[in-house]
Amino acid sequence: MLRVVRRYPALLALGTQLGATLLVGVALYLAAQVAPWRPTWLAVGLSQGLIAAALARYLGLSRWWCGLNLLFAPALLLASGAPLPSWFFLGGFVLVLLLNWNSFTEQVPLYLTGAGTRQHLVQVLREQPEHFRFIDLGCGPAGMLLSLARQFPQAHFVGVETAPLSFAIAWLRALRRGNCQVRYQSLWRTDLSVFDVVYCFLSPAPMAALWVQACEQMPAGSLLISNTFEVPGQPADQLIELHDWRNSRLLLWRMRG
Repeated sequence: MLRVVRRYPALLALGTQLGATLLVGVALYLAAQVAPWRPTWLAVGLSQGLIAAALARYLGLSRWWCGLNLLFAPALLLASGAPLPSWFFLGGFVLVLLLNWNSFTEQVPLYLTGAGTRQHLVQVLREQPEHFRFIDLGCGPAGMLLSLARQFPQAHFVGVETAPLSFAIAWLRALRRGNCQVRYQSLWRTDLSVFDVVYCFLSPAPMAALWVQACEQMPAGSLLISNTFEVPGQPADQLIELHDWRNSRLLLWRMRG
């Protein structure tokens, strides 16, 4: 089950939605046989959301997915009462898909780096030479990348992203930063040899392969930083506990060439 959670979180979340819907449907049918009372559709949606969130948590999905499961059905029911065209719901699905395309293609859902993590990264980067080169593998909408680029104007920052909407947002935001560039590029097609610091906030699934790539490409003395996720069998040279609600931590490896 843990392997399924790591490899296919989006599909597992969809499964919990279907399972919760089935359970609520069965409960409504049984209740209708013994009592005339009928709950409101909003109450049904809230019940379905609570069950879906509980199932997601039980199966090991992250809090982000649990929150999405909790709110999906109530939001859908609330929206269905408004005079919205039918394409609105298809548009919502496509929007989520474009933001989380990596979940299916690279087994990497959209994770956003928190403000506390950025502060610790700033402390780490202050130890780098003034003109260091930094890359974020899977930069999302580039909030963290642009924040660092503003604080280190002499350094050069690159973000790569393959979720179409996330890339478009990041690329547009980076246009006004001369020391920041965003590329529509897979992390597996990215040459890491020209960077002093490689940062990632991915998932457990690609970390072993990323370590192989880093060992093959990153020069001696360069720094690999992973937010939260470990490299199997490779203890980090430095571990920074972030003490946030996600129990995040930064794992740092100094490459030896």
